[in-house]
Amino acid sequence: MFRRDRRPTAVALLVVTLAAYSLVWAEELIQRGTYEVTVQTSMPNLEENLRYTTTRETRCFAQQDLPQAFPILDHPALAGCELALREREQGALVYALVCESGQDTTGEAVWRLAPSQLRGTLRVRLGGKNTTVHQRVTARLVNSSCR
Repeated sequence: MFRRDRRPTAVALLVVTLAAYSLVWAEELIQRGTYEVTVQTSMPNLEENLRYTTTRETRCFAQQDLPQAFPILDHPALAGCELALREREQGALVYALVCESGQDTTGEAVWRLAPSQLRGTLRVRLGGKNTTVHQRVTARLVNSSCR
């Protein structure tokens, strides 16, 4: 009796296609597990003895941790800033540093992904101060489970 319009079917197909694409985009590229993490921070504008620091720790790490893996993002100078996924390249994820309006701070993080090792580099230029900060995070898989 009633004839159905074909547009809802086309819309449903579009929704299913977009959902499938987002699942591929969100595919886990790294193995969740316990990683040995080394963080190297470089602040070229400081005196020689304060310019470089290195820390090491062992912790559980997964792909969703990548945007927050740089400890410098917790510094008050970067309050209101976060990393947002900008693009996915072959074996790499590129994030843009996005800060609340009114800040002239800019930056980018690039994660190079290998099966058992991750290397991320964050470059930040603090607006107004003309200060640059580089932070490199290297994570080596030591155990495929988290404790």
